[in-house]
Amino acid sequence: MRAKLEVLALVLGFIGLVGTIAVTAMPMWRVSAFIGANLIVMEELWEGLWMDCYRQANIRMQCKVYDSVLILPLELQAARGLMCVSIVLVVISLSFTGCGTKKSNCCDDSRKGKNITLALAGGFYLLSSLTTLIPVSWVGHTVISNFYNPTVLESQKRELGKALFIGWATSGILLITAVILLFSYSKRSSKEEESYTDAHFMAARDVQKEDIVYLGRTPSSFHKHQEYV
Repeated sequence: MRAKLEVLALVLGFIGLVGTIAVTAMPMWRVSAFIGANLIVMEELWEGLWMDCYRQANIRMQCKVYDSVLILPLELQAARGLMCVSIVLVVISLSFTGCGTKKSNCCDDSRKGKNITLALAGGFYLLSSLTTLIPVSWVGHTVISNFYNPTVLESQKRELGKALFIGWATSGILLITAVILLFSYSKRSSKEEESYTDAHFMAARDVQKEDIVYLGRTPSSFHKHQEYV
């Protein structure tokens, strides 16, 4: 059962890595809103962390990389940094998960070392889930707030892009992976404690038996010594 959970964690971790990279690279964080005077479906604008894309009429969509990070709004600047951190954390988590699995040869096949490795992997997955959820939710909140803000011009209003929905799903996958690994770690730790308790109990019982045998032999040895005298 534990081996299956660890394999499941590896698969979910790999899916989380692909999702995190896709969300970071996709230019569809904010898309043009077709409202009011902007009700022209032939024009479309996408805004991402690294570039924006524009399509008009039958012209093929053209994308342009941002000239500077400073031209981005604050939430997109923060999202760029946090998503890069999230990718690094997922890569580290995948490496630790591979080393902590039951069938791996890492940690010199030490059960305790593998347990600690699994716990670290679960912790890193939990952090990566947060670093993915925070920027996606921040950008989503800003988009919704500006959409319903009457002081914002209709031409500047945006809608939620596909990257945000994929980001929320990826964050959930990373969270599930963290829970699986931490659950597996807790199960291993509890079994180790039980085995240690049983071994300690057996050792104490053996010592007690030796004491009883020694006490049972002492009087007979004393009487034999008196008869000899």
